[in-house]
Amino acid sequence: MIETKEDILKLIHKDEWLMEILFQVKSLNLPDCWVCAGVIRSKIWDKLHGYSQRTPVEDVDVVYFDPEDLKEETEKMLEKRLLSILPSIPWSVKNQARMHTVNQNPPYDSTEDAISKFPETVTAIGVRMNELNELELLAPWGIENLLKMEVRPTEIFIINKDAYGTYEHRMNKKKWHETWPMIKVHQVEWK
Repeated sequence: MIETKEDILKLIHKDEWLMEILFQVKSLNLPDCWVCAGVIRSKIWDKLHGYSQRTPVEDVDVVYFDPEDLKEETEKMLEKRLLSILPSIPWSVKNQARMHTVNQNPPYDSTEDAISKFPETVTAIGVRMNELNELELLAPWGIENLLKMEVRPTEIFIINKDAYGTYEHRMNKKKWHETWPMIKVHQVEWK
């Protein structure tokens, strides 16, 4: 049973594959760095669905916040570095100090701020290994929706009708209900 942040961290701690990912990401020594989004959400939903096999992920998202180096080339170099260590992982490394321009948002002030503006509350989650090799969880919208398997848009995607269209498009494209049939995708009724 998964009911708390501690339960999530215990679940991840037992997963050798995820722990190796977290260890290698930690070794990059990037500022405000987290493994986030789908790889964490999928691990939790797989467990809640009773799956014994890991659901394949499109990518493993690594996010950090470094306003001193906004070059996309740096992110690509970091991906290559991770690929040289764990070549079977589909790495995606993004500096959140520059991603506001890609996402057409006001500047983010931290990785947590950026994650809070991901499209869905259930994807707005991150885990990292700290300097003591302990796991830390970041969940700016909490874990309730994630554990109830209720997909909802984050606030930025509710208050902006155009952004909400992006949320709807993602839900249609991702088809998460086909992989995890117990989830419920919530829509917003526009007046």
